[in-house]
Amino acid sequence: MDFHGLDLNQLVVLDVLLEERNITRTGKRIHLCQSATSCILGKLREFFSDELLVQVGRQMVLTPLAEDLILPVREVLQQAQLLIDRSQVFTPSNSRRRYRVILSDYIETILAASVLRRVEREAPSVSVELLPFGESVAETLERGEIDFLIAPDSEISPSHPSVSLFKDTYVCVLWSGNRLVGDSISFEQYLNLGHVGINFGKGRYHSWDEALMAQKGYKRRVEVIVSSFGVMANYVVGTSRIATMHRRLADHYQKLLPLRIVELPFAMPPLVEKLQWHQYLDKTPNHRWLRTIFLEEAARMNAGSVLRVGNRTDREHDSSAELELTTVQ
Repeated sequence: MDFHGLDLNQLVVLDVLLEERNITRTGKRIHLCQSATSCILGKLREFFSDELLVQVGRQMVLTPLAEDLILPVREVLQQAQLLIDRSQVFTPSNSRRRYRVILSDYIETILAASVLRRVEREAPSVSVELLPFGESVAETLERGEIDFLIAPDSEISPSHPSVSLFKDTYVCVLWSGNRLVGDSISFEQYLNLGHVGINFGKGRYHSWDEALMAQKGYKRRVEVIVSSFGVMANYVVGTSRIATMHRRLADHYQKLLPLRIVELPFAMPPLVEKLQWHQYLDKTPNHRWLRTIFLEEAARMNAGSVLRVGNRTDREHDSSAELELTTVQ
């Protein structure tokens, strides 16, 4: 088969160029100097008889042909990687593979640490890059730029395989010295006390509890807005503020900080976290290995736990139910 001088390494560079649209950033990502990256771009331009990237003002933009090449180039590289992965016998202890996983800092705290301890024991030369949620997670997965996505079931793509990892519920967290709230909190108190809230990404996306409040026409006093779950508890300590947090995360931070946990004065559907991967990776041994570790560590975390929903317990609650706001008297 004659590729007329084009090799797979040049396609790797082209793939990153099409994404970054910047020679310097492309070089840094693939560990090439700027001159070497420019040289490869020149060869690609000659091969395709097209400029591919052109300077417009202070930025480079893709030509129409380059836009059309984004998906085919990525698919060729995915198939090449799949061929390599399937042709090699995978032995975790000898692997030097790098995995990229998009997940929240909530998952990092309650699950990823145990997963990575296991990875070190079984595959000491494997590396894992944990990435935060961005503006286009679905597109990142579709382009094959990550190995795994861990997200709520509402954010999972129907186009690729996924599996449930665990469920969690929500609780109200407050400083242990807070005397405004007793052993329980009323709905009126919940609305009137200051809140520590969370928004995500550049789009400032609201959390599920905030979306529920807005949907039902209620407005909370959000006094502090943070960008990660892990710091929410810090901003209720020493104050009268409260925060709505995942139960597992609240339990974790209660061991580290002077916190109290009370049930929410309304019912919220439990959260279902899922692990997802691109369909082309479904049968590759190396991905199945890490997938199994995530599942087994999640099962270990779930062992013996009972999901609490409001004032009752539930082991198999339907998370797809419509959001309801039923206040607890």
